[in-house]
Amino acid sequence: MDINTILFDLDGTLIDTNALIIASFTHTLEKHTGVLYKEEDILPFIGPPLIETLTKVDPTQANEMMATYREHNLSNHDAYVKPYPTVVETIKTLSDEGYHLGIVTTKITETAKRGLELTGLLPYFDVVVGLDEVEHAKPHPEPINKALDGLNQTPVSTIMVGDNYHDIEAGQNAGTKTAGVAWSIKGEETLANLKPDYMLKEMSDLLAIVRG
Repeated sequence: MDINTILFDLDGTLIDTNALIIASFTHTLEKHTGVLYKEEDILPFIGPPLIETLTKVDPTQANEMMATYREHNLSNHDAYVKPYPTVVETIKTLSDEGYHLGIVTTKITETAKRGLELTGLLPYFDVVVGLDEVEHAKPHPEPINKALDGLNQTPVSTIMVGDNYHDIEAGQNAGTKTAGVAWSIKGEETLANLKPDYMLKEMSDLLAIVRG
């Protein structure tokens, strides 16, 4: 298989922000709705764009809730965020071997870069496409296409790696290969049902796949 480009989702794929996201949702929803949401109620909120989720909760307060969420998320960000096992060494190896690497996330680009910088991953990525740079979020193919344009690469030589349905579907919609990660908070089985081309038990599994 001739793969020279790998695109990654960020949260839940490269860096573990699940506890931060859950804490930020819990704080925001309790403040604005008076309801203390349980973790299992928040899990479906992880992945889609923030405004989309909060609009479903209460369209009349969505913008105010988004401001509260982001304030909490940014002020607590550095205490929570850490890379998943084998991520840093795998990304460094891929970079050293000349693969084109990009991030495609539903986070705002600036916030995504903060997480990458904190974990030492930022220097390895040639392009970071955040929600503020596209009209259509994943699973629409636009973010993947934008990243590939920035890398001057094509879908047929690319794998999209992610932990959520919209990552796998975005890759499929854009015509890339896809890889799910077994450490997804949604569960490996949920991702497997989407029929990604590969399932990674740990990030280092990617090395054998791309080397063919």
